[in-house]
Amino acid sequence: MEMRELTVVAGSFVSFQLLFSVASPLLSYAIAPSYGLLPPTKHTEWNSRLVSTVHALVVGLFCLYILWFDDAVNANPVWGDPTMVKLNVAITCGYLLYDLLLLACNWSTMGDSFFVCHHLAALYAYGYVLTRGVLPYFANFRLISELSTPFVNQRWFFETLKYPRSHGLVVINGVAMAAVFFLVRIAVMPSYWLSVFATFGTADFERLGFGAQVAWISSCVALDILNTIWMYKIARGCYKVLIGRRARKVKDGAEAPGCSEKQKHANNHTD
Repeated sequence: MEMRELTVVAGSFVSFQLLFSVASPLLSYAIAPSYGLLPPTKHTEWNSRLVSTVHALVVGLFCLYILWFDDAVNANPVWGDPTMVKLNVAITCGYLLYDLLLLACNWSTMGDSFFVCHHLAALYAYGYVLTRGVLPYFANFRLISELSTPFVNQRWFFETLKYPRSHGLVVINGVAMAAVFFLVRIAVMPSYWLSVFATFGTADFERLGFGAQVAWISSCVALDILNTIWMYKIARGCYKVLIGRRARKVKDGAEAPGCSEKQKHANNHTD
């Protein structure tokens, strides 16, 4: 790994730590007065999710830029010029290391084995991108999945602030979360794996070596399994919210005539 990538990883780690411990609390007090009423454990997760949203937006938008405008990466997905992708991957590696440390320090309240597996699998694969500059297109393609993260975090913010599940903003965010998560993590799977299979047996693929091949394929399989599990949970939750909201509307509609008749009877009686 070159000094530039090491510097970016270290700078990213420190920057996200400062954002978590300094900038996020100040911003949260300013935009959400209820933040000050939350218990300390909620403060920790609140700040971590705000940092997560910032990381997702920075990395996700950078990914789209590379996908649309970096011709070298798109021309050769295995050995294309990795300069911009390595920069984005270095930012993400710094974030992943910061988040693993945060999870370890707050395991009793925030520990999640799925997230640990996700982070370790990503670091394992991205290590090859940073050290050897291989697979830039595929690394970039994977990072686009971060665009679903802000919606997932926003759902947690709504729950923490005690918004009812039937609230319009909660429903809109839930539907958007399910749609975006599906688009950037599930719907892209066929396209991604077709691109992967297209490299098999080529000189570029053989040049990777066994270690990089195993890291690439195994991490992708692990991440897709996790994404499928998360998609199932999100879809199930979204379905329950929408069905519950519809049932309440039907119930309210059915009760309205009865209430109207009672009110009418009461008014006639007083007359």
